[in-house]
Amino acid sequence: MNIKTKRIIMSVFGMSILGVVVALLRKANLGVDPFTSFVVGVGNIFNTTYGIMFPILTGIFLIAVFFIDKHFIGIATILNLVIIGPVADITLKGLNLLYDASNIWIQIVTLFIALVILCIASALYIVGNLGVSSYDALSLILAEKLEGKKWGQYRFCRMFTDIICVIIGFSTGAVIGIGTVITAFFMGPFTQFFIIHLAKPLLYGKITETSDDLDNVKNT
Repeated sequence: MNIKTKRIIMSVFGMSILGVVVALLRKANLGVDPFTSFVVGVGNIFNTTYGIMFPILTGIFLIAVFFIDKHFIGIATILNLVIIGPVADITLKGLNLLYDASNIWIQIVTLFIALVILCIASALYIVGNLGVSSYDALSLILAEKLEGKKWGQYRFCRMFTDIICVIIGFSTGAVIGIGTVITAFFMGPFTQFFIIHLAKPLLYGKITETSDDLDNVKNT
């Protein structure tokens, strides 16, 4: 199997299981990632499901990215738009039929599983290197526009967009909790681990670590 085919498979699979992660985080009810909190919150305003609101919001962001800096758009950007929302809704319905997560220990286990899968999915999606989500692109564009300035580093720009999402999500009824905090502070290092020890070997057949891999972790 050639590298290009592997990249497409990794991107599609990574995007698909990101939808599963969203469902698990919502099932755990201990806090979701910042962007999911934003989508859920806006969905609460319009009484709309995540699966419907996600492509609407990411589509709006995609239009903005296209006119501002379209080089961030790739196959994975489109996959992100059409796959994650429906997969998240379908998976959540299945999980609700499968088990009750009212027990705190079940919630913690569900959260742990979600975070592990999240890092694996992100590693596959990043190493696939076929574009970034429209939300990820916003902070990357902001970092480029502010390059050389004190607050122009990517981590500050990402913190800014994430904080805005959390504020909107919290004010509109999304669950903000330990899952949100863990996602914000620990996702990067664990995603880096899976990039080096899982995604890169899958793509190239061996463990390799380059500066590009470490830089790409920032896109999560």
